[in-house]
Amino acid sequence: MHITVLGASRFGVALVRQLVDADHEVILIDIDRSRLDDLADGLDCAMVCGDGTLPSTLRDAYGDGSDALVALTNQDDVNILAAIVGRSVGYDRVIPQIVRAELMSVAEELSLDDVVTPHESLAASILSNLTDHSEMDTDMALHRDLRLANHTVPDRMDGSAIKDLDLPENARPIAHAGRDKETFADPDSTLSEGDHVLFVVASEDAEALTKIFAKDQA
Repeated sequence: MHITVLGASRFGVALVRQLVDADHEVILIDIDRSRLDDLADGLDCAMVCGDGTLPSTLRDAYGDGSDALVALTNQDDVNILAAIVGRSVGYDRVIPQIVRAELMSVAEELSLDDVVTPHESLAASILSNLTDHSEMDTDMALHRDLRLANHTVPDRMDGSAIKDLDLPENARPIAHAGRDKETFADPDSTLSEGDHVLFVVASEDAEALTKIFAKDQA
């Protein structure tokens, strides 16, 4: 397949690597030339520097035909606009990433049927795992750049809210499991000793996150 990926975000780069490893032809679009230059030696794909919401940029990537446009920038509005423009350019499938739940209704109104909702999808999968009492690795790789980490709340955090934790910049709490229930992580959720909090964390911040939850913090 011929796939165009918009956005050299962590998620975008991880997808490109997966697609290339699966022998698909991939074109990566990003507006940041320096970001593409940094990735050039490590990604075996074509690259286009430009604004992915413009028809001219998407046509350059489309070439003689493309099976899908996947918009994975860190901005929902950019992803939605790119999907609309990509559809008019001729992409067979347009798949925008949408993180903010309130924009899902907009996607539905625009007949954007293929939508990536990474946080909700991953959290739902994890909660299902917890509810079924399945065994789960406490620290596992999602792709090359992200990890799934499960940490136990130590006694010194008892009574604290998730939003009060001094977390690394690239750590996102996605699920909170207490004695009686499992829920999506809410910033206002109160933690109790022995609870579990599940995170998606950048690999380079995983160690710092582990230190925060250490029983004997230095």
